[in-house]
Amino acid sequence: MKHTYFLILILAFLSCKNDTKTNSEVETKTTEAIKDTLIYPGEKHFKSIRQVTFGGDNAEAYWSFDDKQLVFQSNYKEWNVGCDQMFLMQAEETFKDNKPPMISTGKGRTTCAYFLPDNKHIIYASTHLKQDECPDTPLRKNGKYIWPIYDSYDIFVADLEGNIVKQLTNEVGYDAEPTVSPKGDKIVFTSTRSGDLELYTMNIDGSDVKQITHELGYDGGAFFSPDGTKLIFRSSRPKTEQEIKEYKDLLAEGLVEPTEMELYICNADGSDLRQLTDLGNANWSPFFHPSGKKILFSSNFEAERGFPFNLYLIDLDGKNLERVTHGETFDAFPVFSNDGKYLAFSSNRNNGGGRDTNLFIAEWQD
Repeated sequence: MKHTYFLILILAFLSCKNDTKTNSEVETKTTEAIKDTLIYPGEKHFKSIRQVTFGGDNAEAYWSFDDKQLVFQSNYKEWNVGCDQMFLMQAEETFKDNKPPMISTGKGRTTCAYFLPDNKHIIYASTHLKQDECPDTPLRKNGKYIWPIYDSYDIFVADLEGNIVKQLTNEVGYDAEPTVSPKGDKIVFTSTRSGDLELYTMNIDGSDVKQITHELGYDGGAFFSPDGTKLIFRSSRPKTEQEIKEYKDLLAEGLVEPTEMELYICNADGSDLRQLTDLGNANWSPFFHPSGKKILFSSNFEAERGFPFNLYLIDLDGKNLERVTHGETFDAFPVFSNDGKYLAFSSNRNNGGGRDTNLFIAEWQD
C-alpha cells in the first residue's frame, strides 16, 4: 500500500492559443482544455476530474466517514517537510497556491493515515518515537528495487489539530498500514511481530489483536469491504527455495522487494483466504468498489519495462477484468468516497513531464 517512492512518470501538457478572443474568453477556454486533458480517452468511469495538489509526492488520500474531509501524505518540499507527513483537506479544496494544515508531528516519517468513525480523529503510523529526522530510504539493493520496512513504525491516534492522543501499538518491529472498517469497529494493519509481515486486526481502541494471515510473504495494504465482512490485500509470497531465501535475507535487513505482487481476498477473520489475481508483475493498492462486488486496483501487468501503472476493475471471482485508466505513466492508490460518488487517486498526469505525483478526485460513474 502505502509507498510512493518508485513513481517515475511522464506526461505532455496541452496549451491553447486564440488571438481573436478576449482575455477572459481565452482564460475560460484554457481552463476547460486543461480539465479535459485530465481525463484520457477511454476513461469512461470518470465523469469529471479535479487536480488537488501540484507538486511533490502526494498519495494515500482517505475520506472521512462523512466524506467532508480527506487526510493524505506528502513530501512536498514547498510545505517544509523532508519526508512524508500527514495533511488535512476539505473535500472541495485544491492546493495550487496554498498549503493544507499538517496534522502529524513533523518528526520522523509517517505513512497510512485513516479517519476514525467520529470524523474527529485519525490513525497513522510514524517513526517519530525513534528519531526526529527522516530515516534513510534505500531504493535499490543489488540492482533491484526495494521498500524499507522501518521497525520504528508504530500506530497512533491523533486529533485534527495534530495532537497525539493515544498509541495503539508498542510491539518490537514494524506496525503500520492501518485502515478502518466501514462498520467502525475494527482496524486492520501489517506487523512483523510474528517474524514475518502478516495482517492483524484489532478493535478501534487497540484491544483484541488477532493475526489474520499466516503464510510467508509480505501481506499488506489491506482494506475492508463496504459491509466490513471481507478484506482485500496485496502480497508478495515467495514460492521457490531461492525466492524464500532472498525474501528472508531482505526482511532481516528491514527490506522487501515489491515487484511481484498479487491480490488476495479473505473474510475479516482470515477464513476463506484465496488468491484473486494471477496477472504477474505488481498488482497492488486494491480497494472495494462501493457495490462490494468488484475490486479497483493498480497494476503494471501489461507493462514490459515496469511502467505504466494503470487502474483496473475485477470481480470478486477474478473474472471480468476491465482497464479503467489509460495513462502512460502512473495511476494508483484509488479510494472511493463512502457514498460511492467520488474516487481519490494519485497520478502523474499533468505534471509537466516531471516526477511529481499528485492527488486527483474524479466524479465516478459506472
